[in-house]
Amino acid sequence: MTRQHAHTSPGLRAWLGLVVILGPVLLVSMDGSILFLAMPSITEAISPTAEQALWMLDIYGFAVGSLLVAFGSIGDRYGRLKLLMIGAAVFGVGSTGAAFAPTPELLIACRALMGVAGATLLPSALAVLSELFPDPKQRARAIGVFAAAFAAGFAIGPVVGGALLGQFWWGSVFLVNLPVIAVFLVLAPVLLREVRATRTGRVDLLSVVASAGGLLLTIYGIKHLAADGFTLLPVVTGLLGLAILTFFALRQRHLEHPLIDFSLFRDRTFTIAIITGLLPLAAWSAAAYLSGIYLQSVLDLSVLHAALLALPGAAVLTLTCILTPAFVDRTGKRSALIICHFTIAGGLLLLLPTTITGGIGWYVASTLIAGVGYGISFSVVADTAVGAVPAERAGSAGAIAETSNEIGNALGIAILGSLAALIFRLQGPDLAPTLDETRHLPLLLPAALEDAKGAFVTGLHAAVVVAALLHAVLGAAALRWLSKPTADDPGGNRSDEPEQQQLAGMA
Repeated sequence: MTRQHAHTSPGLRAWLGLVVILGPVLLVSMDGSILFLAMPSITEAISPTAEQALWMLDIYGFAVGSLLVAFGSIGDRYGRLKLLMIGAAVFGVGSTGAAFAPTPELLIACRALMGVAGATLLPSALAVLSELFPDPKQRARAIGVFAAAFAAGFAIGPVVGGALLGQFWWGSVFLVNLPVIAVFLVLAPVLLREVRATRTGRVDLLSVVASAGGLLLTIYGIKHLAADGFTLLPVVTGLLGLAILTFFALRQRHLEHPLIDFSLFRDRTFTIAIITGLLPLAAWSAAAYLSGIYLQSVLDLSVLHAALLALPGAAVLTLTCILTPAFVDRTGKRSALIICHFTIAGGLLLLLPTTITGGIGWYVASTLIAGVGYGISFSVVADTAVGAVPAERAGSAGAIAETSNEIGNALGIAILGSLAALIFRLQGPDLAPTLDETRHLPLLLPAALEDAKGAFVTGLHAAVVVAALLHAVLGAAALRWLSKPTADDPGGNRSDEPEQQQLAGMA
């Protein structure tokens, strides 16, 4: 009887611990998208410039993505649970500061702080989860729940933001994080145990600085080129960023413990998997952000109405994420990746019939079709990337896969959002840099407002066409390059130990 109790108690503790871990994981992914419907309200309240508005959205993703691998190594050395607790507390501080930020600059700084904290949470949460579930079958189920929660966070972020803004002021989209953080900080020390890796490598500080700095300088140049045209400052800044990123890539080849092992990209399956981690999130974030503005500022829908329209797509995305593992077991990852890219491309193109007078049906249809592809990408990327490399390199493969997700989320708004901003600047009435700023100009003529809405819709169409073409190209590459499933390997490019390698990679 005692032995049975001893066996049952750890199981209950493990699942309770998983529930506690899912709180901050859901917040990290949700905060990558929660501002998509909130931006018109924030613009009206603190009047950011077009460039500042884009930084508010994507500085978070850049901070998470550029520091994810580094904090994974730091957690190995100093303890995952300790880093998880510190990260959660800092995330709460950043959320509080963002909620009450009186200026765009302070809001951007607080979002950056939240991103730094978010980079500590994801790798540490998965490492702690591995300690909770030593049994492979239970661990696989737990990883599935973890992946579904992470995907659901991205999907429901705009919906949660819209629902909150229907009742409260814009700062509520950040304050909603605090109860979850408080519960985690109270229960985590009780339900979770410390985890340290047996082998750790030195964290190369210069690589961390170079990757983050090069990325930010490059995107700064892109944003300014879109907003101001070809002037000296953005060109020099962008080229400097590219030079630093080149230095970073070359440096990794000579480090014993590189932040990113670029030699893994010699494998075509791995390369396609990583691009699949980046591109769908780039397309999703850009489409969700631009569509949120379209629904509110072009069609004049309330933020709550816009949030409700996003629900069907979010439901399809989350359900697809849950069902994809069973689909992959039957058809293989090759089929899943091909379907992923072509459904996203098709869904994005359904936004092309939208106009300044209508397009709600096309928007919902777009989110439903593309949501299938997004859900597949969230589910298979890490496992496909890890399964494509030898077991001893699974950790590096999984870290790159997670990083590609976060960088993709930020790049979508930075690049595709900048493309839309450029087209608005070139084709709009030239009264203000953004549609929302134009709408709030005094004595604005109806004809000028109609021109501004038309220019924004043109920018939206350009962004989704570019994203759709990229997905079509990647789908064709997957069709041509990935090997077909065989009797010995029905999953297609699947390792002999997917559960163990997936966990090692994601952690």
